[in-house]
Amino acid sequence: MSEIKKGINKFYLGDSDTSNMAKITWVSGGENIIVVNHTFVDPSLRGQNVAGRLLAKVIEMAREENLKIVPTCSYVVAKMTRNDEYHDILLKK
Repeated sequence: MSEIKKGINKFYLGDSDTSNMAKITWVSGGENIIVVNHTFVDPSLRGQNVAGRLLAKVIEMAREENLKIVPTCSYVVAKMTRNDEYHDILLKK
C-alpha cells in the first residue's frame, strides 16, 4: 500500500497534495488546537483501513507537537470519542 504523505494541513495517499486517493484534513482551532474536519477515501481503497492509517498519522503528529484535537468529521468523532486511548489529545468542551 502507498506511503502516507504530509501536505499543508493534511495527510494523504496519492501522487500529490492536490491529486490524491485518500486524505484527512484539519484547520487551526486556536493555539495548540487542530480541528480535524474531513476524511475521504476513494471507493477503490475502502475496506483496507486507509482512514484508520490516516487518522493514526494525525494522532501521532498531535502527540509529537502537543496539540489537542477537536473532531468535526463524523469518522474522526466516532473513532476518538469511543476509544479511551485518545483521551490525552481529545479536547473536551
